[in-house]
Amino acid sequence: MLPSILIGALSGQRALTPIAAVAITAARDRLPDGSKAVPLLDNKLVAGGLLAVAVAEMVGDKWPKSPNRTVLSGSTARFITAAAAGASLAPRDQRVAGGLLAALTAVTTAHLGLAARLRSMQRWSQARTGFVEDALLLAGTALLIHQVARPARAAA
Repeated sequence: MLPSILIGALSGQRALTPIAAVAITAARDRLPDGSKAVPLLDNKLVAGGLLAVAVAEMVGDKWPKSPNRTVLSGSTARFITAAAAGASLAPRDQRVAGGLLAALTAVTTAHLGLAARLRSMQRWSQARTGFVEDALLLAGTALLIHQVARPARAAA
């Protein structure tokens, strides 16, 4: 269940990057043994679309008029995407629990991340703090996916 909780923590910072990483992993048939992607996440077109909107989310975050991640729409997006990602990383018999843990973790860490970001913005710009946050998110997501993904299957 730890991967579900961790993907939820990452989803609290950006709603779309963690789910895009899980979808790409699922589309490449590399989810952990015993896990299964929620419907559509293992589709290559869906994975590519999620990647595109994840990039757009990162770009939009640097815009001064971007809403905080804790507004209702941001919290809802994080809850839903974290639930799907967390369920996909959980063992099949624990998908509901994995999804719920990820979703609750995402909403909680969104508040913690926003507080840290606002504090850092007192010293640095929104764009600068956003780039640092993005770098940490990308590194954390890549590390988590690297740790849980199955090795690629040999070509037949």
